[in-house]
Amino acid sequence: MEGPVSKTAYKLKIALITLGCDKNTVDSEEMLGILTHAGYSLVELPEEADAVIVNTCCFIHDALEESISTLFEVAEYKKKGNLQYLIAAGCMSERYKEEIAAEIPEVDAFIGTTGFPGVAEVLERLQKGERGITVFPDVNRVTEESPRQITNRPYTEYLKIAEGCDKKCTYCAIPQFRGRYRSIPMNRLVKTARELAEAGVRELILVAQETTVYGMDLYGEKKLPELLHRLAGIEELRWLRILYCYPEEIDDALIEVIATEPKVLHYIDMPLQHTETRILQRMGRIFTKEKLYALVEKLRSRIPDITLRTTLITGFPGETEEEHEAVMETLNDLEFDRVGVFTYSREEGTVAADMPEQIPDETKERFRDEIMELQQEISADKNEALVGRTMDVIIEGFIPEDDVYVARSYRDAPEVDGMIFLDCDRELISGDILPATITGAAEYDLMAVLKEDEE
Repeated sequence: MEGPVSKTAYKLKIALITLGCDKNTVDSEEMLGILTHAGYSLVELPEEADAVIVNTCCFIHDALEESISTLFEVAEYKKKGNLQYLIAAGCMSERYKEEIAAEIPEVDAFIGTTGFPGVAEVLERLQKGERGITVFPDVNRVTEESPRQITNRPYTEYLKIAEGCDKKCTYCAIPQFRGRYRSIPMNRLVKTARELAEAGVRELILVAQETTVYGMDLYGEKKLPELLHRLAGIEELRWLRILYCYPEEIDDALIEVIATEPKVLHYIDMPLQHTETRILQRMGRIFTKEKLYALVEKLRSRIPDITLRTTLITGFPGETEEEHEAVMETLNDLEFDRVGVFTYSREEGTVAADMPEQIPDETKERFRDEIMELQQEISADKNEALVGRTMDVIIEGFIPEDDVYVARSYRDAPEVDGMIFLDCDRELISGDILPATITGAAEYDLMAVLKEDEE
């Protein structure tokens, strides 16, 4: 399916729209790398393209709706513009191909979650007149190494270290369309990281459905600490950030490498989804409230300036008012630095979808809003305590109308956390990492000046 592509395909202009998570971003960048290598030209706007690929998401209902809406919008260009071909790729394509084909007949081809290496051949087949093409290899396969086209920040990139998931979370359908957990071989990851660093990447963010069990399937033991040490040996890389660490898998070896390896940021993202043991058990999570308190204590004891991020689900089937209040009390006790909150999404084919005691939407939303209001207060207090502190920041860009630079510190992952607004009279380059002193604070964002300017 991934053989050479004939030169008849080279004149097409391709646009690729990425929806969903940062793992999808990696897949899209590999598709773009394959297409560039095959000789296609890339454009940003779908109205300028001969072919559009939509890399879809269907993790929760809102993501599914966004994917459907995007496909409908792009399909209009086939009716009114020059668009010739529309391809649906990724999670929604894997999970709902039949439904998409029935509802949006303008879609010419479907590529599953492990089929993206064949994207160039799909385009060639479309030009030869084929329609209804489907590329759905085994969801449990490990895709081969592909060239990669950086699309967003040339100094910050994601490194996907594994595919799929073996967890049995009752609310989640990801294993159905992403397959079992498959670690990507370490040598391949180090090679990719070195190539990204040589291309100018300074911050590398490790992602997977779960990063903490990296290596168990390949090497029989957790290898994330060793991988971090090897990545830290790449001279050009300055920052290594870890996302999606399941709390029950955070062990002493990982804590130690975060504490002692200078390039590994003192930041850890651990999705809890809830804090109360009864709901965690209903969710299929092998963690307890008591273990949560112990883990947070251990992390902050060993790494006093660590930034802790988590995500929570409100309105899981059977959640009571008392359990919601207990979540609030726990958040008040533990004072996480960053909290993302999602209302429970009833996903087809999951155990939780058939549970009794489904919660009304208005209750889910009220629970979410109350948690976010509390977290806003916690975040404001934590930010205020940072005023006067000096820390390294990575320059993100410049806002001309406000005459201010935008930056992030080790405390801020891109897209999901806060920003630092930097007042500076001289020209800075995006991707530079410089020391700055915090001068002001809001609920989520900070104000700062360069340390040298302060002096």
